[in-house]
Amino acid sequence: MGQYKKFWYLLVAVLIGAFSILGYYGFEVYREAPPIPQQYVSESGEKVITHDDILHGQTAWQTTGGMQVGSVWGHGAYQAPDWTADWLHRELTNWLDITANKEFGKNFADLNEEQQALLKARLTKEYRSSKVENDTVVLSNTRLAAMEKTAQYYISLYGDDPATKVTREHFAMKDNTLPDLQARKDLTKFFFWTAWTASAERPNTNASYTNNWPHEPLINNVPTPENVIWSIASVVFLIAGIGFVVWIWSFKKREDEKEPPTPEFDPLTKLQLTPSQRALGKYLFTVLVLFLLQVNLGAIVAHYTVEGQEFYGIDISQYFPYSLIRTWHIQSALFWIAMAFLAGGLFLAPIINGGKDPKFQKLGVDILYWALVVLVIGSFTGSYLAIAHILPEEWSFMFGHQGYEFIDLGRFWQAVKFAGILFWLVLMLRGTVNAFKQPGDKNLLALFFASVIAIGLFYGPALFYGEHTHISVMEYWRWWVVHLWVEGFFEVFSVAALSFIFVSLGLVSRRTATVATITEAALFLIGGIPGTFHHLYFAGATTPIIAVGASFSALEVVPLVLLGHEAWEHWAMQQKTPWMDRLKWPLYCFVAVAFWNMLGAGVFGFLINPPISLYYVQGLNTTAVHAHAALFGVYGFLALGFVFLIARYLRPDTPFNDKLMKWGFWLLNGGLVLMIVSSLLPIGVIQGYASISEGLWYARSEEFIQQPLFDTLRWVRLGGDVVFIFGALAFFWQIFTMIFFRPKHT
Repeated sequence: MGQYKKFWYLLVAVLIGAFSILGYYGFEVYREAPPIPQQYVSESGEKVITHDDILHGQTAWQTTGGMQVGSVWGHGAYQAPDWTADWLHRELTNWLDITANKEFGKNFADLNEEQQALLKARLTKEYRSSKVENDTVVLSNTRLAAMEKTAQYYISLYGDDPATKVTREHFAMKDNTLPDLQARKDLTKFFFWTAWTASAERPNTNASYTNNWPHEPLINNVPTPENVIWSIASVVFLIAGIGFVVWIWSFKKREDEKEPPTPEFDPLTKLQLTPSQRALGKYLFTVLVLFLLQVNLGAIVAHYTVEGQEFYGIDISQYFPYSLIRTWHIQSALFWIAMAFLAGGLFLAPIINGGKDPKFQKLGVDILYWALVVLVIGSFTGSYLAIAHILPEEWSFMFGHQGYEFIDLGRFWQAVKFAGILFWLVLMLRGTVNAFKQPGDKNLLALFFASVIAIGLFYGPALFYGEHTHISVMEYWRWWVVHLWVEGFFEVFSVAALSFIFVSLGLVSRRTATVATITEAALFLIGGIPGTFHHLYFAGATTPIIAVGASFSALEVVPLVLLGHEAWEHWAMQQKTPWMDRLKWPLYCFVAVAFWNMLGAGVFGFLINPPISLYYVQGLNTTAVHAHAALFGVYGFLALGFVFLIARYLRPDTPFNDKLMKWGFWLLNGGLVLMIVSSLLPIGVIQGYASISEGLWYARSEEFIQQPLFDTLRWVRLGGDVVFIFGALAFFWQIFTMIFFRPKHT
């Protein structure tokens, strides 16, 4: 540890403190999750909905693709409504009309202001005071009638009723999204329960179980005072954090040691490629194949928002519905990015080990590759069979589709994926552990080693919930994977890996790289680990979750203020020595990572991060802006940088086609900008205004999203999509030619 002792103490303190907070308040999620009563009964005591009905409805929802068809509690897809907000508003308006007709002989809209105010006050009291007593909730006859009318709409919508055919097209839902009538009835009970949690006040508070989300003026669902307070606090923490980091960085920068003299030749070319490294060519090709597949699937998803059930006049929804294509789109992105990271680690392992492979390492690399191929094909097939309802309902969660965005894979395929990651961990450890026996500074190696172990183990929480696990608890573990595993430990791994590469190239001193890597890891994780809770503000959590999530997630943005300098350093490396020109395009990808990290994760991330902001825009296209800019802009370009770096050494005699790479690089960046600026962001901003002024139900309603302006903006996105696809094609062709076409030697 020696000269780095204080930095290690900082990192260890951050990890202990951050995980303590995440664990302690994780128990809070379990303790305070909204109740699922044993029964809902009528005023006469007749049983209407049971606990098992709700759980079966949750299963039915999962078999349709779950979060890939609309959203629940704001989490999921954007084309169809948020079912929580939609059910709640429909039930409320049905209650008002039923009561108005009963007492005044006319619909609610036809009453005068005084009469409307009277009924709204009664509505608010009835819905907000609904409570659980002896594991039972009593519902008024009027509410039961409103629920029945609302349920009939959903039963029609999820079936093949001609009356809701146009609505299904507008929501990009196939006919018979859920064929079984009883399953549709139970589905409505699950949707009702999510709406009940959003309207009934948590005991001893003035807020609903979802912290008054969604915005619904009819029953006074508005932001809580705590929401506003912690939103202000998050901005204060952000400003303070930025000031502190810039202050420390400015002083410490003066203490940096001089960089080592640049080598005359690339040091890595002195190492002969090992068999396991040469076996990585198929990984690179598959990464680009999946990348190309993903962007084309994304184009189909985007087009579904225009035609609903057709692709340029061809009805493909009955075989490849929106929910399936969106599942494949997201999963293919996760697969190709993860595969690139795994390949990056496997390429680096022999370099760390002095240019040697342990016994059978190549065999292990080959086995892992084919296991990944089986995983992709098997999980895609399972998703298809589940959403087509070919797979029996009782097998859907295990082998088909879990219904939860980003972790959609059936549980069996999830286990296969985890086994593959653990196998990669074994390959990495056996390929690098001998380096600890060599003389010299091992601190950077230790951090890299730790990040590899974290990647191997922290996918495990994806297995910590089951088919009928409470959705609040599921969300807690889901974000352990999506936020903590991907945005936390993959980030640390990438920083450590790049540091090792630059040290191995002789461009950065080991001490500078070690200090920077440990410090960056601490900065990322101090906000990133407890900041996981910012995804749970309105997922049935309590005020302390809002406080922790808002405070620490604001700190996630703090390190990003230094990314401009990091981008400049990466760009400047190509100027250090003539041979670095061979690595120009990987470096350009790393520069793009810094830019999109600042814009996509920083600016667009903080746009939706404070509780008051997310209260109104959760589930709107502003989230899609952040998702596209951060997932591809940061992790996508980072993965592509690893791919081109490996390709450069696998095919040292095959130079990059500069013209092709330039077109590919700028088309990808330009296409992403066009996609966001011309379509996603304007739609999100307009929806945000509607959510603030009317309610989330309206911002996601058929009436609102089918306006001509939205139709135009969705068509305009086609330009950005086409530009992006051509960029992907250019990068694919570069890797294809490097892997399969060797230059002729004369």
